[in-house]
Amino acid sequence: MTFPERPPLSVPTGLGAYLAPGVTSFTDFVAATAPHLLPGRIPPGVVPESGAAGKLEVPHGTTIVALTFSEGVVIAGDRRATQGNVIAQRDIEKVFITDSYSAVGFAGTAGNGLQMVRLYSVDLEHYEKTEGVPLSLDGKANKLAGMVQANLAAAMQGFVVVPILVGYDLDAPEPSKAGRIITYDAVGGRYDEKLGYHAIGSGSTFAKSALKKRHDPNADLSGAIRTAVEALYDAADDDTATGGPDLTRRIFPVVVSITGPDGAVRRPEEEIEAVVREVVAGRTENPGG
Repeated sequence: MTFPERPPLSVPTGLGAYLAPGVTSFTDFVAATAPHLLPGRIPPGVVPESGAAGKLEVPHGTTIVALTFSEGVVIAGDRRATQGNVIAQRDIEKVFITDSYSAVGFAGTAGNGLQMVRLYSVDLEHYEKTEGVPLSLDGKANKLAGMVQANLAAAMQGFVVVPILVGYDLDAPEPSKAGRIITYDAVGGRYDEKLGYHAIGSGSTFAKSALKKRHDPNADLSGAIRTAVEALYDAADDDTATGGPDLTRRIFPVVVSITGPDGAVRRPEEEIEAVVREVVAGRTENPGG
């Protein structure tokens, strides 16, 4: 008995796949060798709508704010994840440094969001090690857009992830314009934010209203951090899915600053705690801010 000749594989399998030269995108490599490991691979038949067969309850996260200032850009996120009307986790992290001059925050399905950001960080590192130079900020933005688009199948089933990318553009004509904010929609559309501030998540309406009044593009770093914390406080005041500062448990927002001299830095918890306590004290005197 003869069997038809097996067509050659386009990508090496087994150990050879890890040793053979290939593309610079780690995401493309995983898609070819182990696609089941990518975010957005939802099991067939799983429907998230209430009362449907195969219902899958998963935590969701909000709210993220970002704003530019005189030296760069700041991004901050609350720490609450919800599952329906229940608090699923009080101290989840939704803002991450992705390389020396960029950071990403996400709102939406927590599991898919965490997977997406981790894979994105590895992809940036993989490119830099392969090419010997880091990806440009526009290249980073386009890469993330492709990953959001790859999650479309999951988004159509209700597992939406919407990221926000901030970065310091080393090619900017002047430092005051180097801080950039790039936003996305659920299908991978990319938008450069020109106002100098933005917010995503269920509390974004309230956070953006606060940023509209408080944002100062000429502020220093401490002023930008204070504005971000104030905006998250306003979001938590009106949105149940956004967690306010928890002084009892010492749970405070995650804040990352990106400047030319220092790059991406996660601000120390002690620094953010001091800012939060100042904000809370001020709101005790004037609840409306």
